[in-house]
Amino acid sequence: MKKCLIYTRVSTADQETANQISQLREFAAKQQWQVADVITDVCSGGKSSSQRAGLKKVFSLGHRKQFDVLLFWSLDRLSREGTRATIEYLARLEQYGIDWHSYTEQYLSSLGIFKDCVISLLSTLAKQEKVRISERTKAGLERTRRVNGKRLGRPRTPKQKIQRAVKLRNQGLSFCQIGKQMGVTGARAFQLVKAGA
Repeated sequence: MKKCLIYTRVSTADQETANQISQLREFAAKQQWQVADVITDVCSGGKSSSQRAGLKKVFSLGHRKQFDVLLFWSLDRLSREGTRATIEYLARLEQYGIDWHSYTEQYLSSLGIFKDCVISLLSTLAKQEKVRISERTKAGLERTRRVNGKRLGRPRTPKQKIQRAVKLRNQGLSFCQIGKQMGVTGARAFQLVKAGA
């Protein structure tokens, strides 16, 4: 018999989880899963797992193989952080050897024959989300530059600083030594030398 962990989340304390939990328990019983525990978070789904005590506990128990299947009401109850963060949570469960299943979205499950297809689709959506965020950021920076008439982003490194780093490197100094002389880290010294190459 598989051990099932039920996870629920509500945004505010005045929202009720009893109906969700009742239906999730009933579903687990039909699958002949033993409910190991019920964990509920009362917080925004936009918060990361490190900010949610319940979800943090889910991963801790999963890492210790305390259950076999994570059952949740819907994917947005697990996370509203975006596709990338959500897929990372699901992949993490898989790394622990834990299956997962969305009660209201039967197709979102690692238990069925379409498991690989679902993971692939979610991964593709995560990549697209990353591209959209990058495009929105670039568009916002460009709009601000046009309105304010100034360049945004990381300030340009003065040529003299790059030339000095290259000169010190040519003298045989290590990146750490260059960093000490210039008041930067060794990693930054490497970047300056690389910029002048």
